[in-house]
Amino acid sequence: MKIAIAGNGAFGTQHMRAIQNIPDVEVISISGGRPAGTEEFARTWKIPHWTTDLSETLKQPGLEAVIIASPTQVHANQAELCMRSGKHILIEIPIADSVADSERLVSVARETGVTAMAGHVRRFNPSHQWVHKKIEAGELHIQQMDVQTYFFRRQNMNAAGQPRTWTDHLLWHHACHTVDLFMHQTGSTAMVAANAIQGPLHPELGIAMDMSIQLKAPSGAILTLSLSFNNNGPFGSFFRYICDNGTYKALYDDLVDGSDKPIDVSHVDVSMNGIELEDREFFAAMREKREPKSSLADVLPAMRTLGALEQQLSNV
Repeated sequence: MKIAIAGNGAFGTQHMRAIQNIPDVEVISISGGRPAGTEEFARTWKIPHWTTDLSETLKQPGLEAVIIASPTQVHANQAELCMRSGKHILIEIPIADSVADSERLVSVARETGVTAMAGHVRRFNPSHQWVHKKIEAGELHIQQMDVQTYFFRRQNMNAAGQPRTWTDHLLWHHACHTVDLFMHQTGSTAMVAANAIQGPLHPELGIAMDMSIQLKAPSGAILTLSLSFNNNGPFGSFFRYICDNGTYKALYDDLVDGSDKPIDVSHVDVSMNGIELEDREFFAAMREKREPKSSLADVLPAMRTLGALEQQLSNV
């Protein structure tokens, strides 16, 4: 299977690492933003073709699919270009930064018939999969998810500590992870309540550096989400599941119970790497000609919830 990567930043690197563990997949092109960095990425990962023009990547012989790990603001246009070129796509979270663009991408996916997946990795992390399987088996019911997403990013730097060419966003990127996961874990396509408040905007970046979100699902389960770019450690997203039959704390691919006793999730899937599991699902859906888990249509309800929260924030 011949694929390409769009985006040579931190998550382009994450996908390249994951793909090394997946047989019969070859990355034949990398499309990046800056020539020097893109060429270096291609050399590091031994990718035969590099370019700063995605349309050139799409012309590579035998290319079947593109993993879009570029800046959020170009996700929608790049995804449409790929789909209309007949290429399957996996779009890193978020698929877009507006409801209108998200709905447009779902329409284009249906029109073109390609495999179109969203990179909502929390659905694939073994820790969250373990909880989901317990919910599906009727062994757990969520009462509350309490989540903290904390970074120290007062400058425009990426996860690898390098300067960004774009500006990250607490709502459309980081909250998207948790809003989608909460809706996925509670089996919800809409919320009965959704509230958000944010702190002051950064004078240079123009974004809120602190945010608080509350959601309530039709089941009665609630989400309490705190996000910050002002937090000086520890960093990451910390999930607490408060259930009717136990409390569990997840950090990416790891899980402990309420007393910090580790839970073995090594048997949950074929890997302990959520990004690898996400990529494996994408390639499997392509080969099997089926809708992938975390398809664009599947994550659209979360994007609509984010749109409602953005509207609420803009009215304050």
